[in-house]
Amino acid sequence: MKRELRGILTAGVVLGISGVFLILGCSGSVKTLDMSIKGPQMIVNPQTVRLGIARIMDTNIVFSGAGFEPGDSVFITLLDVPMNGGKVDLAVADGNVGKDGIFHAPVGKLTKISDFLRAELGTNKKGENAPVITRPPMPPGVYMARATSMLADIKADCELEVKGPSLFDRIKDWFGVKLGKIIKK
Repeated sequence: MKRELRGILTAGVVLGISGVFLILGCSGSVKTLDMSIKGPQMIVNPQTVRLGIARIMDTNIVFSGAGFEPGDSVFITLLDVPMNGGKVDLAVADGNVGKDGIFHAPVGKLTKISDFLRAELGTNKKGENAPVITRPPMPPGVYMARATSMLADIKADCELEVKGPSLFDRIKDWFGVKLGKIIKK
């Protein structure tokens, strides 16, 4: 009887923990381009990112847009990001516009480290690349992102919400530091 009860409790704990990880790991809805819009437009997926070190490094942030000139290039900039007592515009991605006027511009690993986390890329004791955290990340908030065409006078905006790390993110980052995947100075 005790053995069965212990097995049931263990299974319940494992299922409960798995459920928590599943819920915390799920992202919000995916936004798609509205092809009925005739002018330029831009979206970002996911629409909300968290500043947990491990989480943002594993998050695939992609700006997409339509209504741009085929063969053009676009640069994505976050506008009015607080830095050193002032506000700056940060170039966070770029992409090429396809024949259909659509672009996809993913945010690179180095941009996540330097601009979102305000960290540096270093090397851990195993010789692997790792973020080196020396100062706080960018402030949480809702930032306007702007796609700017390189060849034409075309722009499109969307919002990106940046949230602070959750409790789960902080625990995950603590383990990352202990395992040498994240370096804190």
